[in-house]
Amino acid sequence: IKVDRQGTPWVNGLLLLFGAIISNLIGTTGASMLLIRPFMRVNEGRLKAFHIIFFIFVVSNIGGGLTPIGDPPLFLGFLKGVPFFWVIEHVWLIWLSAILIIIAIFMVLDSRDKKQSVERSYSGKITLIGKKNFIYLGIVIVSVFMDPAVIKGFPDLQEMLHVPFGIREVIMFAVAYFSYKNANKEALRGNEFNFEPIKEVAYLFVGIFATMIPALQLIADYAHKNAASFTVSKFYWMTGALSGVLDNAPTYLNFLAGSMGKFGLSIGQPADVVHFTQGVVSSPVPGDASTVVYLMAISVAAVFFGAMTYIGNAPNFMVKNIAEQAGVEVPSFLGYVFKYSLPVLLPVFFIIYLLFFHF
Repeated sequence: IKVDRQGTPWVNGLLLLFGAIISNLIGTTGASMLLIRPFMRVNEGRLKAFHIIFFIFVVSNIGGGLTPIGDPPLFLGFLKGVPFFWVIEHVWLIWLSAILIIIAIFMVLDSRDKKQSVERSYSGKITLIGKKNFIYLGIVIVSVFMDPAVIKGFPDLQEMLHVPFGIREVIMFAVAYFSYKNANKEALRGNEFNFEPIKEVAYLFVGIFATMIPALQLIADYAHKNAASFTVSKFYWMTGALSGVLDNAPTYLNFLAGSMGKFGLSIGQPADVVHFTQGVVSSPVPGDASTVVYLMAISVAAVFFGAMTYIGNAPNFMVKNIAEQAGVEVPSFLGYVFKYSLPVLLPVFFIIYLLFFHF
């Protein structure tokens, strides 16, 4: 994508909003990789660390909170039986509130930065190169539904061949390979595409996955044993806090299982998951919130709080790496947390909590 416009608060705000929307169609990783370099080029000469950080907040995390394609926790919920459009139907107002508040904060900061972009003439044109890859994108989106948990009677390679993947994953890997091999070379050069950010994130998350298993087992055990005493508030804050420092996908599943257990339901039963999404099961606690609110709280917290640290979601570290390659001074791990995510995101998440989950 070539955006021949001068970087201004309004242009940047609209780019972030666009990134938040398309992250639900191509995933937070896809949207981040597609837009981070155009976003940096638009702000050439005035690019600051906060531009990168707010890009991570909006495009790499919170933006993907509306569909199972957007972020891994929601995708796992979809595979367990949560209807595809359930999240967007129930969470769109929360998503929109968070996105608009954060973009508004960004635009205030951006408007206070008086440094101008590199002076040159701008045509105002937006050019899209590599349109043929929309075909590959369409195939990937369709493949999301190619799962025996979604389509009854669909072939299950895991059961038939005892392999750790299914037809969906085969299609996705094949499409990724052919789309790269047949990609428009000009688009690759324009995006300065290389595998270094992907490799760095892969190494990092292999280490995280290897070391977080005991922690996740403790979370699962704690959630199951204490689910009966958990309120919506506890599920929201605990899911969020742990999603920021561990992988948010298994954290989501563990707390979803715990919340379902509170209502006498099993995450291993698709019919129970559907009942949980419909709010037709009564709580054993008088005056308790419905199962719909519990699922909303867990879904929102798992996705949104991934923005709290660099390791909360895979695209965070990839964007950081790309920005560093471009010479942008981004904050350290602790600098990110104490200078940006705690003072900016935590108040926003607290407002979301007060408006929607304060039970």
